Amino acid sequence: MLKPSVLLKRNVSRKLKLLFTKKNFLKILKIKVVIEDINDHQPEFPEKEITLQFGEGDREGMKKSIPNAIDKDVGVLNSVINYHLKNNEEMFSLLVSKRADGISRLEIVLESKLNREVKDHYSLEVIAKDGGSPSKESILKVNIEVQDENDNLPVFQQKLYNISVKKTQDKNKAVVIVSAEDLDIGKNGEISYYFSPKTLEKNKQYFKLDKITGEILFSKNTNFNEETFKLYIEARDGGNPPLSSIATVMVTVINQHNNHPNIDVNFISTQNHNTATILEDIKVGSFIAYVMVTDNDVGHNGQVKCHIKDDTFKLQSMGSKEYKIVLKKAVDRETQEHYHFTVSCEDKGLPALKTDKDLSIQVLDVNDVEPHFTKDTFKFLTYENDKANFPIGFINATDPDIGKGGELSYSLRNKQQYRLPFQIINSGFISTNQSLDREHRDFYEFEVFVKDNGSPSLNNTVNVEVEVLDRNDNAPYFTFPSVDPFTLNVHYHPQSKNDITVLKASDIDSHMNAFLRYEIVSGNERQLFKLDSFTGVLSYSRTVYQNDAGSYELEFVVKDSGTPVLSATTSVSLTLTVSNKTSPMFTAVHLPSDNTIDATLLIIIVVAAVIVSIAIVVSITLCIVRCNNVRNSSSERTAEEKQAYQCRNEMRQLIYQGNNSVPVMSGNRGEMTDRYGHSRSHYYPEDWKTSTMSRTLQKSTKQKYSQPIEVTSYGDNRPSSNYPTDTLTSRKSSGQCWSERSSRQYEEIPAMSGIYGGAPPDVSSTSERDHYQDRYVKPPERQLPSTPDVVAS
Repeated sequence: MLKPSVLLKRNVSRKLKLLFTKKNFLKILKIKVVIEDINDHQPEFPEKEITLQFGEGDREGMKKSIPNAIDKDVGVLNSVINYHLKNNEEMFSLLVSKRADGISRLEIVLESKLNREVKDHYSLEVIAKDGGSPSKESILKVNIEVQDENDNLPVFQQKLYNISVKKTQDKNKAVVIVSAEDLDIGKNGEISYYFSPKTLEKNKQYFKLDKITGEILFSKNTNFNEETFKLYIEARDGGNPPLSSIATVMVTVINQHNNHPNIDVNFISTQNHNTATILEDIKVGSFIAYVMVTDNDVGHNGQVKCHIKDDTFKLQSMGSKEYKIVLKKAVDRETQEHYHFTVSCEDKGLPALKTDKDLSIQVLDVNDVEPHFTKDTFKFLTYENDKANFPIGFINATDPDIGKGGELSYSLRNKQQYRLPFQIINSGFISTNQSLDREHRDFYEFEVFVKDNGSPSLNNTVNVEVEVLDRNDNAPYFTFPSVDPFTLNVHYHPQSKNDITVLKASDIDSHMNAFLRYEIVSGNERQLFKLDSFTGVLSYSRTVYQNDAGSYELEFVVKDSGTPVLSATTSVSLTLTVSNKTSPMFTAVHLPSDNTIDATLLIIIVVAAVIVSIAIVVSITLCIVRCNNVRNSSSERTAEEKQAYQCRNEMRQLIYQGNNSVPVMSGNRGEMTDRYGHSRSHYYPEDWKTSTMSRTLQKSTKQKYSQPIEVTSYGDNRPSSNYPTDTLTSRKSSGQCWSERSSRQYEEIPAMSGIYGGAPPDVSSTSERDHYQDRYVKPPERQLPSTPDVVAS
């Protein structure tokens, strides 16, 4: 087996000889193996980064060689390398050429002259890329350093130094210091100072020069009169060859005969010697001050020239040594109130002597700015009913003027027809001049007029809005019913709606002060009506029965939700009539008592009931024991049997008197049936729970029927409220079979004629009976017979 990775490294083919033998057969084969290259190597530079140096004196076309890349692939395309330059900046280019052996030669070529003082370093990237697919590449980073050459002259800060010194100048104190700079570096930038050969030797003898610092000093005492010395100073760098430049130094020794100019200024309006005043509305070009200069020196020493450096004022010549100061541009006191500048006058002597005079200008105010409000509209809130002079708010206006022009006066302007209940003082403070009533007007809109006291007076206006907030100062009132008392006739029918009417009230206050609630104050003792607290809807609170008919004196109250709460009352005289088809009665089981039973009283009643029950049990026990003792006595047994027989006899008479039946009451709900088969259900209180009982009615009693009443009603049937019940009168017999414990409270139910044992009630016929069958009939009070007619088992 061949291993190309071992046998073949860069060659692309091999010739092999293979020998085959089989017994006496021999065969030799020549095989040529060609290995096809794949692009699995990228071009590689010997180094990743190199540094080249170009001098700033090098000319265009200067070349520097760089190493080429090598690709280990041997394919035609895989081994071909192409080069290009990146980050060029047009200062350099890449030149690629072929040597005789076919290897590429790479050179960096300078395309433009370099200047180290402008840029001393460049970074390039040479990219080598093969021709394989996909191609591979590598990068050589080339750093180019620009080498300095002595191509810059030293430069003095001044070409001419004009210095004046007194004769008494200390020789150890520098007269002047000359200074030069060189942009080159290293030795090329090191500067030394020398007297130029152009300097006269007689001048050199009075001065000495420090070649390192550039200081010029007197070399000996100056006992000479006024004289000017011209020195030529050479600044020389350390390059090879060195470069240099020359500056001129004029040193003038001053004697006592050269005088400074004298400046006199006369203002039109003067506060003090050096300060003038002008109005801020002065026009540009106006005359401000007169300037006169005096210099008694002769020649150039007496020739004077003056100037000022200021953007607002300027100096104009009026002849020899005479000037005037005029306004150059408009002034504004509100922007700048004081101006300070200097008048400088200098003679032409050697050295020139200069005099400065500081001047001040104060700008006086003119009423040129109108008052300004801090807001476009002022909005205030206040409550009603406050006393007069109650503060509303502050109107803030400003005026940058001073004096009378900055004093402001305020007044109110009404844009509407109504009278304003406000006042304003000159500080801008608004208050009321009378008590406000929101129900009369809750919003005011007007203008505040402000003017200054300048001449001419300037003014301005601003809108003011005042909203009056509500206080609960108005009680609600009923709009329905509109009269007090109000009479209302209501007819109730079982199919009527539950609502009766709607009470309506109003309150001229607002928000919570006008949020109303309705209540029933009195007249609803039977709890027949209810009133919606928010809507004022009066409706039935329970089922309406026939005996609810009648007149009700209802009193209602309506309250607002303000602080304090205000209210109004009204009375309604309500007459209720009930339809015949309405249930004739109701029970007390669902009717709460008219008076709430106190909890203590209830406890006393329960305790009393328990005590009574215990007493009864004890009494019964004693009776039983006593009866047992009586049985033992024959005489007592005979008397007891007579008494028991008499009691049983009377009971039979009650139970079996004819075939007529009476209603039976049991539990909370009983059903009454007469001999006609009519049955009606009624609610009974828990106290009516009894066993079955029968009685014989001794005589008939006429029933009184109420007349029909027409009723208008809205309602449904609901149980509640209190009604009186008839009480069966209990009688106490001679201690035999009847006691007060045997009596029960119940409501007598009118029965038909059959239950009266042959004594029919006062009803003439069936039709007459049917005529009254939907009406409620209150049973008459009935006296019980001397003997008990009800026996409770």
